[in-house]
Amino acid sequence: MRSISIFGATGSIGESTFDLIRRAGGAEAFRTVALTGARNVRRLAEMARELRAEVAVVAHEEELPALREALAGSGVEAAAGAAAIAEAADRPADWVMSAIVGAAGLVPGMRALRHGATLALANKESLVTAGELLLTTARDHGATILPVDSEHSAVFQALTGEDAGAVERVIITASGGPFRDWPLERLAKATVAEAKAHPNWSMGSRISIDSASMFNKALELIETREYFGFAPDVIEVLVHPQSIVHALVGFRDGGIMAHLGPADMRHAIGFALHWPERGHVPVERLDLAKLGMLQFEAPDDVRFPALRLAREVMAQRGLTGAAFNAAKEIALDHFMEGRIGFLDMAAVVEDTLAVLSSGNSLGKAVSDLEEVLAVDHLARVRAAEQAVKRAKGR
Repeated sequence: MRSISIFGATGSIGESTFDLIRRAGGAEAFRTVALTGARNVRRLAEMARELRAEVAVVAHEEELPALREALAGSGVEAAAGAAAIAEAADRPADWVMSAIVGAAGLVPGMRALRHGATLALANKESLVTAGELLLTTARDHGATILPVDSEHSAVFQALTGEDAGAVERVIITASGGPFRDWPLERLAKATVAEAKAHPNWSMGSRISIDSASMFNKALELIETREYFGFAPDVIEVLVHPQSIVHALVGFRDGGIMAHLGPADMRHAIGFALHWPERGHVPVERLDLAKLGMLQFEAPDDVRFPALRLAREVMAQRGLTGAAFNAAKEIALDHFMEGRIGFLDMAAVVEDTLAVLSSGNSLGKAVSDLEEVLAVDHLARVRAAEQAVKRAKGR
């Protein structure tokens, strides 16, 4: 029986993964090793009971008593905290979903790879902060990393059976989010509620806001560079409001392979779950005649400077990605708490990178995980300082 773990089980990706596991036979078809969640104890316990998990881990230690109570009599072990999540990743599983949002997903993903697992990677921050280290760890331990972002899954599928050396361009698409047509003056006053209202995808609050600011796409640009190894000038972003075409790969003979599918993350998750086969995935089948047309446009780097910053990160590489992501997460925290404006987020990230670049060698090669975590911590401290400055200037 194939063994699985889901890290970030109660988030949107985790819920979609749970749905597919259940449809594929649930506890009768899979041995569930570990499930982790943030604060939704009730839902985590429901999942753990249904899949008969060996252990369920909640991220916040103060939630442990509630988790123990919810799992009483089930035979499922309860644990809490970052150390417990890392320990859960040390329990070998054949297939591991990495869906914890943010840099917090890096350590459990790395631990899983050391056991030779197939890592379904929805945590884009892992590749952004420590891409080379992550891929080296996978190679050294005979592990496999499968991309679960819809864009990177699409590129992966378009490249199957193709010569990567024949690729001229890789295009990942962006919906443009809820602010695609907003002028700068209006963007400056955008609220958290407005930023969370994604027109196409059903995602968590943080990812939805990252999509609205294009920081999500900025991370995906870096992720494309790290995972596939293409030069930065090969990788493009195209705004596609319908979110039907997830990525395109252009070859030297002028042909372009496009991957189309509904705006449903279960396709990319299902592809990774059943890989190398193609299993049945219960997503909507496209009716192109009904759809009628597909729209594309170039992104506006002035209104969405995150894309420009991502290209600077791709040029420097090394530890710059870790600093970029950490600063982005802190800037997002401050925006969600109402301390800074929507446009201030990019400014905080840019100012933080400028401060760190002047006193640190961010562009040097990453040597180990501890170095990545140290830069992550330092960038968070500096980003918080920059956010406070921005807040005072409002």
